[in-house]
Amino acid sequence: MIPVLRTAGGVTLVGGGELGHGDLAEALSTAPLLVAADSGADAALAAGHVPDAVIGDFDSISPEAQARIPRERLHRVAEQDSTDFAKCLSRIDAGFVLALGFEGRRLDHTLAALTVMTQNRGRAILMLGAEDVTFLAPPRLDLPLAADTRVSLWPMGPARGISTGLRWPIDGIEFAPHGTVGTSNIALGPVSLAIEGPMLVLLPREQWRLVLAALT
Repeated sequence: MIPVLRTAGGVTLVGGGELGHGDLAEALSTAPLLVAADSGADAALAAGHVPDAVIGDFDSISPEAQARIPRERLHRVAEQDSTDFAKCLSRIDAGFVLALGFEGRRLDHTLAALTVMTQNRGRAILMLGAEDVTFLAPPRLDLPLAADTRVSLWPMGPARGISTGLRWPIDGIEFAPHGTVGTSNIALGPVSLAIEGPMLVLLPREQWRLVLAALT
């Protein structure tokens, strides 16, 4: 598939979910290219930013938003077998993606977005929410966290791993969505993880730049 947008740097990807005041400007300061997933275009325009590209099935973007965005930036994908988040990620070739507005309003949309992240192994995709930064754990990860930082692990399938620097080590634990999960662990200091299987990591939102440095 030919990418709609290609960059060695970062892309800010905005969806139609909740967007905090200043969130978009914060992300764009690090990832200046802006892609909107369907009605994320309305959110971007409301925040004072015209997207460099809009990708989706266009079932929720407003006519007003479409009229304000240059036609060559609108990329309609009619198929209904994937979410707009998935459509965007499959058409973005970037060093990393900061995703905003994919949580907070409809739980089913949030769950779908987390599933899409799990399907994009090997890519640095950070979902920035009101309280958390969420990302898919690579096979090995070193995080220079301060003591008492919350570290939550959420398996998206059978997963296991080893850890150093956690109050409750994960060595020998068989994780699964329907079994053992790893919410609300605590860092004793810098944390190292070696993970097998699909595992999401959730840290406090303010740690996102640290996470980005670790992933890239």
